[in-house]
Amino acid sequence: MISSSTELFLKLKSLGYDNSSRDPWWWPRSGRFEVVLTAILTQNTSWNNVEKALANLESSSLVTLDALANSDIELLQELIRPSGFYKAKSKNILQLSKNIVESFGTFEAFQELVIREWLLEQRGIGPESADAILNYACYKEAFVVDSYTNRLLFAFGYSFESYDALQEWIVEDFYSGYEELFPNLSRA
Repeated sequence: MISSSTELFLKLKSLGYDNSSRDPWWWPRSGRFEVVLTAILTQNTSWNNVEKALANLESSSLVTLDALANSDIELLQELIRPSGFYKAKSKNILQLSKNIVESFGTFEAFQELVIREWLLEQRGIGPESADAILNYACYKEAFVVDSYTNRLLFAFGYSFESYDALQEWIVEDFYSGYEELFPNLSRA
């Protein structure tokens, strides 16, 4: 059995699962408030449905923090309906937007000052969503592990009791093997 995450990543790389030509910030709209939206919209739905909901929000100019913090809940529900669970998601998006404005003032201040614990206190934000927001919206160091990561590792014979346990195992020796894993990328 493979003993470390670095060893696993190197094995996957040797099997051709590395695509170094990909944008390292692959998440569409990285660095923008839309990442926060998609972190909620993607929960329990397909990316195709998220894109439909985002298109609806974009056509109504509801993709910025200020616009969403001041939006109408019924309109928001209608616009994000394709993403499923639209009533709960609309409440979570609206409240999170208001909380960001109240706690940070602007999206730029949020990007700079938010911490994982604050995100986890927000309704509708779990560990995966918090890490995705930190990484892709705020460009902070956070390793996102999703259900696909868990399934892949399960196929290799690994089992983890929690998101945090899986994340800890992956990052445990990640930095010591960084240069070997990503020889063409410099560490900032």
